[in-house]
Amino acid sequence: MFNPDPKKPIGGNIIAHASTTRISLKKGRGETRIAKIYDSPCLPESDCLFAINEDGIGDPSPKDMEKMNQ
Repeated sequence: MFNPDPKKPIGGNIIAHASTTRISLKKGRGETRIAKIYDSPCLPESDCLFAINEDGIGDPSPKDMEKMNQ
């Protein structure tokens, strides 16, 4: 049986079909966020961790990294 993709693109199907690479963003533990490339013709599916700090976007703190590994 066919199950539709549960991801719903911001901007609807028009923007989804017009974009080449799709990235999903999720909140992790603490201040950590997860960005995942899930649809791209030229990049492999992968994810990375980042944090939104007082001075902008950067690496997660070691404390937040420990929370993610638990």
